[in-house]
Amino acid sequence: MEESYKIESVIIDTGIIYALADKKDSWHKKAFDFVKVSKGRLIAPSPVIPEACYLLNIYLGQFAEISFIHSLINKEIIIEHFHPDDLLRCAELLKQYDYLNLGFVDATLVAISERLKIRRILTTDRRHFSTVKPKHCEAFTLLP
Repeated sequence: MEESYKIESVIIDTGIIYALADKKDSWHKKAFDFVKVSKGRLIAPSPVIPEACYLLNIYLGQFAEISFIHSLINKEIIIEHFHPDDLLRCAELLKQYDYLNLGFVDATLVAISERLKIRRILTTDRRHFSTVKPKHCEAFTLLP
């Protein structure tokens, strides 16, 4: 199953999920335009989900949170759960990039990207993901 993720898949980060829901967000148009034409799978690491739900609910209300949950139910965004080896990699990343205060969610995003050999990250977070050097490629391609 992991092989099917390699070609066109994109890992999606919390900031993009929020931007897609908030038309006033400065990233909204870029994120919306990318998703509209993208033919690849959007994959959300499972730790992104509670973080996104929290932000959507607090800043946009329960309707935004419920809409996001429906996008998961309808498989518009595919959930990828972390594995025990991903947690080991997270611990390595958190230690290696302690000066960035990378955080668990971003570390799992990197670990899952490495495991699935996905190079493209749909994110608003240029600081963390342009600094972290993944094991499976020279650098991540940051989108949009």
